[in-house]
Amino acid sequence: MKKNTIKIDVSLDDERMPEHISWQSSPQEPLADAKAMMLSFFDRDTRDTLRIDLWTKDMQVQEMDRFFYQTLRSMSDSYQKATGNTGLATDMQQFVQHFGEQVGIIPT
Repeated sequence: MKKNTIKIDVSLDDERMPEHISWQSSPQEPLADAKAMMLSFFDRDTRDTLRIDLWTKDMQVQEMDRFFYQTLRSMSDSYQKATGNTGLATDMQQFVQHFGEQVGIIPT
């Protein structure tokens, strides 16, 4: 079986707030810098979703808006591909459109 390890490094300040996030998808790739991350796992046994959401202190509100917009858009696409539920995926995409307009990412 082939395996891959995804490495995530988080540097914390004295108050344990993230100052720097970097990640690497393979040892051959250089570390990539990030200002925020969302990681979710669906537990096989408990059927609960376990999450890690982190963002650095220098993440701007406008950047967080864009991060959420892009994440929500990606989630609606993934939901449609995984379930084939086009109707609900379309509803989600309409909300993402609304969200993008409200935060100024999509011009109205």
